[in-house]
Amino acid sequence: MYAHIGDRLVVESPSTGVTRRDGEIVGLHHDDGTPPYDVRWSDTGDVTLVFPGPDAHVAQLGEPQRPMSQTTLTADRTHHGSLHGGDAGDVGRRLAAARRRKGLSVEAVAERARMAPGYLSYLETHTADPGSGTLMRLADVLGTTYAALQGGGTDRPPGRGSALRDPHLLDLGEEECRGLLSSHGVGRIAFTSEHGPAVFPVNYEMTDGVVAFRTAPDSTTASAVDQQVAFEVDQVDDAMSQGWSVLVVGRCRAVTDPVEAERLDEAAHTRPWAGGGGGGQRIDWLAVDIERLTGRRITSAAES
Repeated sequence: MYAHIGDRLVVESPSTGVTRRDGEIVGLHHDDGTPPYDVRWSDTGDVTLVFPGPDAHVAQLGEPQRPMSQTTLTADRTHHGSLHGGDAGDVGRRLAAARRRKGLSVEAVAERARMAPGYLSYLETHTADPGSGTLMRLADVLGTTYAALQGGGTDRPPGRGSALRDPHLLDLGEEECRGLLSSHGVGRIAFTSEHGPAVFPVNYEMTDGVVAFRTAPDSTTASAVDQQVAFEVDQVDDAMSQGWSVLVVGRCRAVTDPVEAERLDEAAHTRPWAGGGGGGQRIDWLAVDIERLTGRRITSAAES
């Protein structure tokens, strides 16, 4: 028996001519194409090391260097929900980050891990669920652990990942800062409360050139009204050792115009996570008029 990358391994059932299981061969361990093979099973998406038995045969597709055909990807996405093409998943992002920290190419890692470069490239750029054997080999090559590639330690505070080998700190322009603010979510407002400096996380909206958030009339954040405040939004990507932050400085005001308040209600993407406190509702809008807007991004110098 011999195979090429991209061929399918078919395991027959006891009933003649009926396929019990099949999968795509994504890794070879011998140059002559003899077993064993790394097989990505079509029913689970897992990649396992397979020593084919007498009930298995190779369906050769005649395209030895195509580790994954578009037809196969479409079928797998249709019949198996754990694989989704187009966006890198968490495992893939951790793989790519670990590989870059080691300064290795896809081809070098694939050769040391005994798998096809095309399959490793696929893992780095798509949401996938590789088998434990595949991740263990990759972890060994990349000088990390199986648990780390799986996301172990994600409950640690952000920013505890390894720094990039060649980081680049980039100042962001106003347009990009506004674009990042427009993603909405959670930001932090900093102001002086009756007890001194304070910082609170809040669900916010970015609309009509202002940053707005809801609060209860008797909350601490309500005391930010008529103050010069700072509002910060950031994102830390531990898997890639990258991140960005945007800082708004401006005066905080209560939204008293019912038309503006209604427009904010209609535009709101979320309800405040903190709820109303004491059973009340956070119905008062506060807005920060942007007077100064700055931002920074940490990325790899190679990607700058």
